[in-house]
Amino acid sequence: MKKDLEKKAKQILAGLTSEQKCRLLCGQGAWHTDGLNGKLPQIFMSDGPVGLRTVRVREDGKEETIPAVAFPSVQVLANTWNTERAKEMGAALADECLDRGVDLLLAPGMNIKRHPLNGRNFEYFSEDPELAGRMAKAYVEGVQDGGAGVCIKHFCCNNLEYDRFHQSSEVDERTLREIYYRPFEISCEADPVSLMCSYNRVNGTYASENKKGFDVLRNEFAFDGMIVSDWSAVRDRTAAAKAGLDLEMPYHDGHYEQLAADHKAGKLSDEELDACALRVIEAVLRLKEMNAGKRAKTSEAARTEVSRRIMEEGAVLLKNEGALPIAKGAKVSVCGCYAKPNNLRWLVGGGSACVDWKNGKFDLPAALSARGENVMYEGAFDPETIWSFGQEARIAAENAALCDVSIVCVGTGASVEYEENDRKTMRLPIHQERAILDAAEQNANTVVIVFAGAAIDMSAWIDRVNAVLYVGFCGMDSDEAIADLLTGVKNPSGKLSETFPLCLEDVPAANTFFTAGVTRYQEGLDVGYRYFDTYGEPVLYPFGHGLSYSAFSYEDLRLRVADGAVYAEYTLRNLSERDGKEVSQIYVRPCAPKVYRPSKELKAFDKRDVAAGSAVNVQIKLAERAFAYWSVSKDRWIVDDGVYEILVGASVSDVRLRAKVMVREGKFIIV
Repeated sequence: MKKDLEKKAKQILAGLTSEQKCRLLCGQGAWHTDGLNGKLPQIFMSDGPVGLRTVRVREDGKEETIPAVAFPSVQVLANTWNTERAKEMGAALADECLDRGVDLLLAPGMNIKRHPLNGRNFEYFSEDPELAGRMAKAYVEGVQDGGAGVCIKHFCCNNLEYDRFHQSSEVDERTLREIYYRPFEISCEADPVSLMCSYNRVNGTYASENKKGFDVLRNEFAFDGMIVSDWSAVRDRTAAAKAGLDLEMPYHDGHYEQLAADHKAGKLSDEELDACALRVIEAVLRLKEMNAGKRAKTSEAARTEVSRRIMEEGAVLLKNEGALPIAKGAKVSVCGCYAKPNNLRWLVGGGSACVDWKNGKFDLPAALSARGENVMYEGAFDPETIWSFGQEARIAAENAALCDVSIVCVGTGASVEYEENDRKTMRLPIHQERAILDAAEQNANTVVIVFAGAAIDMSAWIDRVNAVLYVGFCGMDSDEAIADLLTGVKNPSGKLSETFPLCLEDVPAANTFFTAGVTRYQEGLDVGYRYFDTYGEPVLYPFGHGLSYSAFSYEDLRLRVADGAVYAEYTLRNLSERDGKEVSQIYVRPCAPKVYRPSKELKAFDKRDVAAGSAVNVQIKLAERAFAYWSVSKDRWIVDDGVYEILVGASVSDVRLRAKVMVREGKFIIV
């Protein structure tokens, strides 16, 4: 089938003039490819990693965004540690695309969470490349199996929004390979239709002209799709084409004219032009073949149910000293505008990921009341108001004193976390911190629910509250999911896909060289838990942390070698009287490495349903690559001889099982 598509694409290419080929490489308007007056189908693209942000032009010439199902943010999806949920979300998004005539979904984003203030962290999966890559791959499979294409993004090293159009991310080769390229390498296994370059420079070269990186994608990661620019990321259209960037978006008159003139002058060869044009044609044909005759398999209500399931598994219970789950019939005080927002933008991030979900709702007090709780609600504060210490805040504190449980809903939202902006602080606004402290002073059973897209500095209040539920940026019907978690109808199973440091100053990336034009990645491999775990630095909550209403034991780790890989088997037992799901994480630790390596690195993970009082057997395959590092001197992946420890745990800091394997002359030996 692929050969037939290639043959057809070459036939179309042969019938195009050089001017038409140049035109094809420059898009049409903001969201379409050029159909060349009927010679080729057009494709329509849409933003939307967490729901379609489909923009259409009305008859009066004004743009409007079509309402769509809003899913929890990618960061919440990652906190599920469940590739089936990722695939399910992808399939639901594919149906959204089919309903709206969208051929190409500009998602998912898989940039590494290097810096907690990055304004788009909520769009990305993790600080860890293995988790990010595996979740992204499943997401891609879900979308493309469902009939729409994806555009994985942003390649590469766009890890802050500050001056993203000009910043040079200065990264050494080994760090690029092991941290920042790795999620793209894994997701390329799903054969994505396209990939988007980032705005920034990488080691001095604009990402749109990064031939070295593009060659890695095509020659090593087997990516044979179309490379697309981020919107207005191209500076020199000819240089970008020579590097291998196929499609510039949106259309730019001057760039088209430059490309055509440079080709005519011999600055861009026929071979270079044809290579880019052929990949665009192949992508167009593949996308039309993907969705030919297909209709959405699910209703909007069913997709909203997907949103709810992701929220149920993606919410992370960070702390619980007994306040949760809430007993039926309890008196419950709820405060904070996030519990019943006047504007749904308070519950989502902004920018290209901001979905118009005007058909949605969110009313946590009502959802709790429907579950038999006696609820008192007071808004207390408004995120769009800096100071809010009036009568409402006093009433909220008084309500807390009258109830069995006090819930305070705090967060950020689209006015704080959004594209083209970085957060100024990890702290919540002072009036939100004050609301937490006031409630905790009145009620020992104070529960904080955090609606935010990235790690929060909780130092001002964490020791004063009984429980914390981190729900991130939630989607439609998430009020129902959160109410189920609070009341024990559902059992929390989310785990953090990023470290929550004690404060910003503890993060290596926050202390590296940074100017108006250059960001040095001086921490190298020591991103996230790789730094905190290796150097023994304390954190608020470690990577992989998340509590449950169940208790699990890890037992009997066995290793065996087969087919050049190590297989780890162990038993996971639910010690409680409540069914639950547990994420177990498998890390590899080189015992005496010959080059610098972080103390442990995630290499696999597994999420299982375990019935109350029962046990399941888990088997994980660790291929040779799980033990390798990138050798700059040899320009390839290397597995050194030596001893490696396999660690199985509930988080990076909560290791339950250990076993060792030895490598001798490239062979694994169990010790």
